[in-house]
Amino acid sequence: MPLTVDYYFAPQSPFTYLGHECFAQLVRAAGAQVNVLPMDLGGKIFPISGGLPLAKRAPQRLAYRLVELKRFSEYLKRPLNLAPKYFPVAGDAAAQLIVAVDMLDGPDAAMALTGAILSAVWVHERNIADARDLAAALSEVKLPERRLDDSQTAAVRERYDANTQRAIDAGVFGAPSYVVDGEIFWGQDRLEFLQRRLARG
Repeated sequence: MPLTVDYYFAPQSPFTYLGHECFAQLVRAAGAQVNVLPMDLGGKIFPISGGLPLAKRAPQRLAYRLVELKRFSEYLKRPLNLAPKYFPVAGDAAAQLIVAVDMLDGPDAAMALTGAILSAVWVHERNIADARDLAAALSEVKLPERRLDDSQTAAVRERYDANTQRAIDAGVFGAPSYVVDGEIFWGQDRLEFLQRRLARG
């Protein structure tokens, strides 16, 4: 039986963006399955786990965040705009769209769309709270625009809420987080440890 990785993330997270392609390659190489689980990090998980939105963080933490983003962008050779036009940005609409695609088109399609949405924020300076920019992301990965309507259903909203509760129950507190059999790997800088875990089976 292949191992399964629960992939918890927020679609506007820069560290999720930096790790997404590496993660996708890693799980493909390992033959692992992925549960694609966008979650409401800022609205529901930060308040109960000690996390703070950027506007409430200390200046030292804000400054070091930019150092780390630049450092990882250069190390991974992933383009990243440190101050994109549309950030901070609400992630709920994008998260629900990813959920809808996962439900209707499967996890591979949801992973592809997640990559497009993350790049939309951090490379292309698009507004992922705007339906037009989400439609462009769908088009990039050859998914139908009607998924925007699908993302507004009660079933999708319930799944998004369930993802968030699942993250809380698992002890997740930041994005990205990768969970294998209850073991959390927080951050794109923990992918090497995740790789070792998957290799052990």
